[in-house]
Amino acid sequence: MSNKPFILLGKEIPEGKRTVIDLKIAKLHTRTTVNVPVIIERSNNPGPVVLLLAGIHGDETNGVGIVREIINLKINKPNNGTIICIPVFNIFGYLVETREFPDGRDLNRMFPGTVNGSLASQFAYQFTEKIAPFVDYVIDYHTGGGKRDNIAQIRCSFGDEKALELAKVFNPPMIVFSKNIPKSLRYMLHQMGKTVLLFEGGKANELSPTIINEGVNGTRNILIHLGLIAGEITVKAPPVFVKKAKWIRASDSGMFKNGITNGSYVKKRTVLGVIQDPFGDFKKKVYAPCNGHIFCINKAPIVNKGDALFHLSIEE
Repeated sequence: MSNKPFILLGKEIPEGKRTVIDLKIAKLHTRTTVNVPVIIERSNNPGPVVLLLAGIHGDETNGVGIVREIINLKINKPNNGTIICIPVFNIFGYLVETREFPDGRDLNRMFPGTVNGSLASQFAYQFTEKIAPFVDYVIDYHTGGGKRDNIAQIRCSFGDEKALELAKVFNPPMIVFSKNIPKSLRYMLHQMGKTVLLFEGGKANELSPTIINEGVNGTRNILIHLGLIAGEITVKAPPVFVKKAKWIRASDSGMFKNGITNGSYVKKRTVLGVIQDPFGDFKKKVYAPCNGHIFCINKAPIVNKGDALFHLSIEE
């Protein structure tokens, strides 16, 4: 049975072919046009539409690496349904390796956007109007901001049973329950009735083979589960569920020496790291305040008082 016509960005997407459409954003001050490539693989058979999106923050290159590898391995060529890949969403930030849009705004706090607002808001509006309505499932790939290094994880909100089911299929090391933040892409898509998984892994401006493999393997599991591609779902180990968590912050400023592996289970009063001065006069240990799993570590060599050092799950 043939698919119904599928129109995206004003263009009919043919069955059984690869189509690349440029989402036009704006022009640089040099008048050079900036486009976001949207790669669409539509099968000859009906099925869901899955969007794989990375680089909403321009310095989150691990996500870009995940989508790139999915394309390279041809995992995005479905037997049923349609797979849309946007490897670099915030092309402006990606070009200069920064998190923000050129107007200084966080694109992930601008949805659903406005037709005549700031540059970031206008771009969010184009996506909300021209792409979001036509997808069923979305995987949004992120990394830790700044020097923060995240263990590979899926984030979903309490009560979102569809997302939780898919998170388990993805089979990351950790599943973290977190609220949908108003004006974020995940919040907007959830309001539209879409099923969204937010992947977090690694840190900004890096390409981690471990994180990229976790993202690729988890995405393959999802696509198999939804019936878009053939294969066997791989399960390494049951994920750790993080229902509550707290940030452990620096009590003093100084040089920070981490002493724990990301993903580790630690007991209360475990020494996680040390803050010290460059002159050998001061040394302050950082202790775990409770039992739990470490799922984010600040990799900055120098920290200020109050900086987040570790994200720790709180064991019930």
